[in-house]
Amino acid sequence: MSRIENGQIIKALSGFYYVRSAEGALTECRARGIFRKEHISPLVGDFVEFSVERGKGMIESILPRKNSFVRPAVSNLDALVILASGANPVTDPFLIDRVSAIAGNQNVPVLVCVNKIDLNDGEKLIGIYRHAGFDVFPTSAETGAGVDALMQAIEGKTVAFTGNSGVGKSSILNTMDADFSVATGEVSDKLGRGRHTTRHVELYRLPNGASVIDTPGFSSFDTDQMELILKENLQYAFPDFAPFLGKCRYNDCAHLHEPDCAVLQALKDGQIEPSRHASYARLYESAKEIKLWEHKLP
Repeated sequence: MSRIENGQIIKALSGFYYVRSAEGALTECRARGIFRKEHISPLVGDFVEFSVERGKGMIESILPRKNSFVRPAVSNLDALVILASGANPVTDPFLIDRVSAIAGNQNVPVLVCVNKIDLNDGEKLIGIYRHAGFDVFPTSAETGAGVDALMQAIEGKTVAFTGNSGVGKSSILNTMDADFSVATGEVSDKLGRGRHTTRHVELYRLPNGASVIDTPGFSSFDTDQMELILKENLQYAFPDFAPFLGKCRYNDCAHLHEPDCAVLQALKDGQIEPSRHASYARLYESAKEIKLWEHKLP
């Protein structure tokens, strides 16, 4: 006789979903065929109800998600950590702004980690994003500086780490937990592939209770998801614009060239960083091409 339990999907691999119960037990599950008929895919991070019979599990229902993303296919993020660097490779602020807009569009808080401060103090990036209202963590994976503060910020949360190639995502995670690369590499070895070609998503629990989404071979959120942000909504994905929204002369102000625009005035007054507004303008041009009738949510 089957029993119904609650849990969270912590790994998806080849049509199987590995669900961790509240007690910590791990059950391999399949998903009911009804999900396929309704074009719903269970995601890593989903909280689910599942039945268990003779040691085998079946996902019966998916509880409401607070957010979800296409690539990586994850849900219920508490925060997104964007890694950047003032040293080689120097991170273009536009890369940070584009990914933070994707997160902001789904109300996912963003933490900016400026790594490699042992090579470059990163003050330019730190200044931009602190001024924009983000929580910023200067770190060095090499010396360990700042890593404790970042760990405290993500304690007990489900988070994803992202950033342009070479900024030290893996190094930071290995500094947080020396077993991280070993634990995540074991799956790749079993599959007979290199870690950077493994196509699965997994939640890995750090000693502080944080659950980190690990996606081997994945270095950045799929920025094609910018297509999911309508031009009318883009302004809300920039939290530093928030104090000035609704104060423009025109209700449909695009905050680009309009007269009596509160956002442009804030930019002129130094209340908004020039690079942030420049990123907004670039993203707005892309968002203008999106039509409401073809807009699809993840």
